[in-house]
Amino acid sequence: MNNALLACVFGLLPLLAHGDTLERVHTSNSLTLGYLADFAPFSVQRGDQAQGYAIDVCQKVAEQVKATLSQPALQVRYVPVNLVDEISAVSSGRVDILCTPTVASLERRKQVSFSVPVYTAGVAAVVRKDAAPALLKVLNGKQAHNGPTWRATLNHGLANQTFAVVSGGVTEQWVRQQLRTLGVIATVLTVEGNPAGLAAVAQGRADAFFSERMLLKNLLARPESDSSLRLLERIYEYAPVSMVLPRADEDFRLLVDSVISAMYRSGEIEQAYGTYLGGATERDRRLFKLYAMPL
Repeated sequence: MNNALLACVFGLLPLLAHGDTLERVHTSNSLTLGYLADFAPFSVQRGDQAQGYAIDVCQKVAEQVKATLSQPALQVRYVPVNLVDEISAVSSGRVDILCTPTVASLERRKQVSFSVPVYTAGVAAVVRKDAAPALLKVLNGKQAHNGPTWRATLNHGLANQTFAVVSGGVTEQWVRQQLRTLGVIATVLTVEGNPAGLAAVAQGRADAFFSERMLLKNLLARPESDSSLRLLERIYEYAPVSMVLPRADEDFRLLVDSVISAMYRSGEIEQAYGTYLGGATERDRRLFKLYAMPL
């Protein structure tokens, strides 16, 4: 009898593990959308309102949730979350979606799921305008990319420098891996956010700050930004970024992916790029076709 009971319990586990986000939203008559409040142009808090590229995409998802549940009066709440707990905010159920796009790493997939990509992030660097020529030469990729001369030039430009990164992010992992691969001895300074990284460079505590290029460009365009800083044109690494969703809830993920894919096909994503991200390039348009899931 005990064996039969255990078999029944284990047989129910896949059902119990299956997400029920839509059912929970239906019962509570509330959809909670999380976002990072200072991540312009993707998401930003203006007074008591959330705005930005990712917020517009999330609003389309919210409209579809209302239609799917036949609840036109469904309450949609936008809740700001912190960078350090953006993943746990979803895994704990505090928010139903994290709208601000995030890299879907394998480690994060242990806790949450992800939508199809909504943007392609690029790692770039900010330096002081009076940065050392040897450092600029390496960061701008102006030397050959093979042979002993290349490695010596890299070491000369990068060695004994201090590079700032946001603590715990995928960019920190990337920078540390690059230094290990190249055999360069340098210091990695971790900071709590992009403004802190820019301040570290401006104050001379770091020689370069690596982060997502669109975020850096937006911060440097602000009137209060430090005029001693410059954003390099080179993009070192690309990564698709997605909305964060509850794990093991394929019905909800299907709804979100369907909305985003439809936005790619209809041109709404490109319109949002024009509004918030300076317009879509030909490379972006090719990726739109790749990211949109077929019907």
